[in-house]
Amino acid sequence: MAKHKIAVLPGDGVGKDVMEAAQICLDALKLDAEYVHGDVGWEFWKTEGDPLPDRTIELLRSVKACLFGAITSKPRDEANEELDPGLRNKGLVYFSPIVRLRQEFNLHTNLRPCKTYPGNPLNFRDDIDLVVFRENTEGLYSGVEFHPVPDEVRKTLLDNHPKMKRFDNASNDDLAISCRIFTRAGCRSIARQAFEYAKTYRRKSVTVVEKPNVIRETSGLMVRETRKIAKEYPGIELWEANIDAMCMWLVKNPQDYDVLVATNMFGDIVSDLCAQLVGGLGFSPSGNIGDRLGVFEPTHGSAPKYTGMYKVNPIAMLLTTKMMLEYLGETEMGSRLENAVAAVIKEGKVRTYDMGGSNTTLEVAEAVARKL
Repeated sequence: MAKHKIAVLPGDGVGKDVMEAAQICLDALKLDAEYVHGDVGWEFWKTEGDPLPDRTIELLRSVKACLFGAITSKPRDEANEELDPGLRNKGLVYFSPIVRLRQEFNLHTNLRPCKTYPGNPLNFRDDIDLVVFRENTEGLYSGVEFHPVPDEVRKTLLDNHPKMKRFDNASNDDLAISCRIFTRAGCRSIARQAFEYAKTYRRKSVTVVEKPNVIRETSGLMVRETRKIAKEYPGIELWEANIDAMCMWLVKNPQDYDVLVATNMFGDIVSDLCAQLVGGLGFSPSGNIGDRLGVFEPTHGSAPKYTGMYKVNPIAMLLTTKMMLEYLGETEMGSRLENAVAAVIKEGKVRTYDMGGSNTTLEVAEAVARKL
């Protein structure tokens, strides 16, 4: 019996290409694992009306770790148009599989390291080493939305908040409402994990990225709870920044920051900015981590136009695989994989098109595997 059982969900588009690259390196490492493939993505939405079938949910209940490729998502109207004719007009609604996974399995922590590797021509600077902690299940991405707005919801808002009166002339169909819902427990959890990481890896500061001067109640709750947690870690500085100013400062002085912590949407925004500083989404791994399951995915999309061309950069997926290895307790293998990736980047002999080269996805993976 294998030491590890890992779910493999390639998903859509180039998710399948980079998953092949990851498997090349896992085989070179000789990880003692059973890999179980699962169904997820746009094809299953079109043919079954569910991009995350129940059988895949059951598969994930039987594993500790999942390696995830990429997902195609489209607006509601386009999603409905692409359903097989027999499934249309049955009230089916497309919902992002990765967002559903985060909520279904309470994958409360999104961890995104953003680090420059010497020799990468796409580095903004060569001394960037940031880690973003993003709360993963709450906020605007929690999916509590209304359009058209029900009478009861509208009346409740009008009765309880004077600022709703300026929308009184709009019809229910002309209003759309998305709820930004935070819990104290969610804020405390993500803040504590950021400080624990800073303590473990001897980082000097944690910066909470919000907008409490405008979004007073929700951002205010996050900032207040982070301040409380910070008092338990006297050796680590707490910095506070508004999301808009943070984007400016990261471009100006990214080397000044260690650990960033934010709620769902602001964490999503700032982590993509950090990814560009270290070469783009082709170099940006991530982990969605809960109490009993970790789902690891590169942060790039499915890039349908490149499907099967083996053109895209697999380094984000290889660094994602390194994160999964660490999560599984295989820290030595994780370090070996990262060192091999770093060596290939530094040599500069094997590069995909985004780095100015002409090598394929799999050729980069094979070069890394040779280093292993």
